[in-house]
Parts: sequence; structure tokens; C-alpha cells
Amino acid sequence: MAIRKVGSRRIVVDGVAYLWRVRRRPTYCQGNAWGRLSVCVQSAEQPGAVLIADLDRPRPDNWLGRPSSALCPSEVAGLVRRALAAGWRPKSAGPQFVLSSAGDASPASHQTRPTARSGSGEP
Repeated sequence: MAIRKVGSRRIVVDGVAYLWRVRRRPTYCQGNAWGRLSVCVQSAEQPGAVLIADLDRPRPDNWLGRPSSALCPSEVAGLVRRALAAGWRPKSAGPQFVLSSAGDASPASHQTRPTARSGSGEP
């Protein structure tokens, strides 16, 4: 799976080019500040496994006006470095790599997201 190039931003991290993107509009859960701000990242030269980074804050455009901050390129670069250290291989085909940004300084946990939704109502 690849992310859309329209609306993506280019970033170079340690000499390697990546494309990153935040959803244009929030999902229902993100709009209600239940869900987290998430960003997708992929290799610009040879798209492979996509990185999905969930940040520990709501989207800045949430409907309830909960405090948050915008995502800046330097933060995306840090997420890419953490994901690479945790085992993300951006040029290899494979499942999505999920990086959860918890409030602690522990190493990032990663897992693959299921492609089909379960009936639990969880996003």
C-alpha cells in the first residue's frame, strides 16, 4: 500500500528522501479528540512498507477545541529515525509498520495493523 502523492510533503532524513502526509480531514474519532493525530510516511524513491505513526495528542483541528500542536517536519524526521531503529524497512514490501508515540521515553512499540476492521468499533 502506498500513500497518495497529492498533498504529501517531501523530507530528507539522513540522506534518504521520504514522503509524509497527514489526513486532510479528521476521522470521526479524531474529530471528537478520541483518536490520536497520525502521520503516514513512505520512501520517496522505492515505496515499500508504510509507516503509520500515532502521536500522543489530538489533531489540532479537532471539533472540541482540545489543545494540541501542529506537526512539524523536524518531528517527522525524529519519528522516521525511531521507526528505523525499531525495525521499519521502508524499501521492502510488507505490512504497515505502526509506531505508537507514548508519553514516556521508552523505545517505540510497533505492530502491524490488521487490514480488515473487526466489529469492536475501535478505529
